[in-house]
Amino acid sequence: MSEKERACVLERDERPWGWYEVYVDAPDHKLKRILVRPGARLSLQRHRHREEHWYVVAGSGVAWVDERRIRVTPGVAVDIPRRAVHRMENDGETDLVFIEVQRGDYFGEDDIERLEDDYGRT
Repeated sequence: MSEKERACVLERDERPWGWYEVYVDAPDHKLKRILVRPGARLSLQRHRHREEHWYVVAGSGVAWVDERRIRVTPGVAVDIPRRAVHRMENDGETDLVFIEVQRGDYFGEDDIERLEDDYGRT
């Protein structure tokens, strides 16, 4: 990561599936860059206070949104309505990177309701 990129990151958090960086944390939205390692996936989850928009910039995988499974590659966008059950899964051989824009009235990590988790965090 370059010095300029590092200066833009407000927060970085390592997770068992990869990591995320927060670039904007405003009262009405939050912007993250999320990396999911090959073979890994996020928790099956939902949120009460926010909706999300995912835009894939690298890699490939599957976005789960309620009963739908959406194949994602660079340039594909997926909308996650508030309270929708969702996850991102990297079934490829390279890192899956996507930009997440959250909109709502609260953006804390404690708004994650984990329904299923490969890492014992439910």
